[in-house]
Amino acid sequence: MPSGLIVKALSGYYYVLPEDDEGMVPVQCRARGIFKKRGETPLVGDRVVYELTENGEGTVDEILPRSSELIRPQVANVELVVLVFAVQEPALNLQLLDKFLVHTENAGLETIICLTKQDLIESGEPASDGAELSMTEAYSSFCASDNLEPMNAIVHLYESIGYQVVVTSAKLGIGIEPVLQRLSGHISVFAGQSGVGKSSLLNAMVPGLQLETNQISMKLGRGKHTTRHVELIRLQNGGLVADTPGFSQLDFAQIGAAEELSACFKEFQQLAESCKFRGCLHQHEPGCKVIEAKEQGRIAESRYEHYLYFLTEIKERKRRY
Repeated sequence: MPSGLIVKALSGYYYVLPEDDEGMVPVQCRARGIFKKRGETPLVGDRVVYELTENGEGTVDEILPRSSELIRPQVANVELVVLVFAVQEPALNLQLLDKFLVHTENAGLETIICLTKQDLIESGEPASDGAELSMTEAYSSFCASDNLEPMNAIVHLYESIGYQVVVTSAKLGIGIEPVLQRLSGHISVFAGQSGVGKSSLLNAMVPGLQLETNQISMKLGRGKHTTRHVELIRLQNGGLVADTPGFSQLDFAQIGAAEELSACFKEFQQLAESCKFRGCLHQHEPGCKVIEAKEQGRIAESRYEHYLYFLTEIKERKRRY
């Protein structure tokens, strides 16, 4: 039986792109009832074995082993995550960015930080209070001594941790090519809040794509959901990208214990190995190398504060359940 890749799931149908034949149209398939009995669900990104039926459609018979699985958004076999955050409209939220990074680190996925809407800075439009506060926070806590502008301070902060950061503008065509090069040959997912420009960025990458976009609601400070289902979009360089419904809420259900959170902060990892006490949570323990590094300015104040906030959130969730 033929095999292929699920590139879209919608209304109970799975659209399977036949393997090694990029020119073909995806086959519309239903999943066999056995999956429901097993409590399994095919996901976008799954490599599957399917069987063609007489009406030109097909049935998904087998899900091949997954290399990764994201819960929200629900995508399988993702190798790379592009976290898309606008520099303005909506305001750049560093706490939410760090929360996304915790999830991608916990899932063991490579991550690119893509900061969109650079044209709003280039045009001299004033930032919203929230954006200015977030930028100033990163600026004062990490890069004041380097005399950097707030936007450059944020880029410098996350690059120093080890993340690739690309500043883009779909409107001006800035930063598109570096992101495209990084996506080549991979299954990737674009994730971020509504209204940050994920669909606009993809439209700039794929000529003729024309994904629906919406302006940010200035009253609500966020965008409307323009993407309502997960779908893999083919790039000309062989990459596949999932444009996902925007969302702003994430929980820590996949992190089993509070002790695991530290490993999701890249700059904490090596330091934590030298802490005086095993299982150190880096709160107030004596001999904590993470706290020492924070006090010496080697760890950004914003990152450490967000770590403590997430730690409290995980503990409270454990207490409730």
